[in-house]
Amino acid sequence: MKIAIIGTGYVGLPTGVGFAELGHNVVCIDKDIKKIKSLQAGKITLFEKGLEELLQSNIASGRLSFTDSMADGLLDAEVVILAVGTPMDDATGQADLTYIYAATKELAPHIKKYTVIATKSTVPVGTGDTIEKIIQEINPHANCDVVSLPEFLREGFAVYDFFHPDRVVVGTDSVRARNVITNLYSVYENIPKLFFTDRRSSELIKYVSNAFLSVKIHFINEIADMCELIGANIYDVAAGMGMDTRIGNKFLNPGPGFGGSCFPKDTKALQFIANHCGANLSLVDATILGNDDRIKRIANRIITSIDGVKNPKIAVWGLAFKAGTDDIRKSPAIDIIHELLAYGAAICAYDPKAIETTREELQDTISYASNAQEATQNADILVVLTEWSEFRAVKLNELNMKSKIIMDMRNIINREDATKAGFKIQTIGLTK
Repeated sequence: MKIAIIGTGYVGLPTGVGFAELGHNVVCIDKDIKKIKSLQAGKITLFEKGLEELLQSNIASGRLSFTDSMADGLLDAEVVILAVGTPMDDATGQADLTYIYAATKELAPHIKKYTVIATKSTVPVGTGDTIEKIIQEINPHANCDVVSLPEFLREGFAVYDFFHPDRVVVGTDSVRARNVITNLYSVYENIPKLFFTDRRSSELIKYVSNAFLSVKIHFINEIADMCELIGANIYDVAAGMGMDTRIGNKFLNPGPGFGGSCFPKDTKALQFIANHCGANLSLVDATILGNDDRIKRIANRIITSIDGVKNPKIAVWGLAFKAGTDDIRKSPAIDIIHELLAYGAAICAYDPKAIETTREELQDTISYASNAQEATQNADILVVLTEWSEFRAVKLNELNMKSKIIMDMRNIINREDATKAGFKIQTIGLTK
């Protein structure tokens, strides 16, 4: 099939590369000419394990191409996938649909034959209706169906998740569109489960899925705090819970709070939708407030541990919102760093993949190290904020710190090893 992907970000690029790998002919469209030129040269513009190799091989095969021209990209396309950003309005929490509506207006005149317009961007309920209306107003003769096709790719595992989806949710009442989407996914070696529903239900599924996972993360974080107060082990508690198949063992790892481009944005967007229609989502409300408060409390915990140190130097390991990605959007690490800077601390940070994305946001307000050891030189405290595996392998007795204090907010440093190396270590949900 001929597929056009509009948007080459954390959703659009893995999706386009994945469909090309499955044998479809894919054109990815983006208005950022610099990004398009980089992709045409076989260089990825974001980090996802295994993505660059697949990008290069599919460009070489001729199944994958990139353009900044909507007309060229949509030529003969049977399926057009909208994968542009829907950032959060910080004032209201509402999803900003500027980019998706702009893309819709630009693509509408180019629909020449029957086409399925599939919205993979996370959008509020009813957005598909508006997209349909925009297309009809601009191109009354357009022969198309607008389908909701929400994405469920985990950053850091996007390539794996594309080829091994739990399910593919499809929102449409059109039999013809249903057949096209079925054909689109029929090339999988193990054909994924396709769950068909109406468009509005499909749009809501994405939001409530992320909201539920956010609630689960916040719940285990609060239980971790309780474990510290009563002397219990959060991992034993989580393991005991997770053995219950009704609960499951995923998303039960304590940390500084949930972040990234999805959970904070989608919980607040769902909150906005609920408020708008008069629904009561008290659990989601409490989760949003609790997560925001947790990040501040983690920052205060760090500051308290070095209270009295004049002009403290803080070493930070980890900037991305989680391991496996260079994405710092709504990263707890970045939010905590802002709190520490307000306190007057000097920060030297290291992250295996997110240095450049952080430099774009924080610029020279902090300093950047080329490796984990360098970040800790003469530091008063080491703070671990992202769970990169390489941090586990660092030899603590070789760190040249002013004070041997570790605040491990991801519980990846071995407590016994740290104690043997002379460090005082604090973790989350553990007392021994």
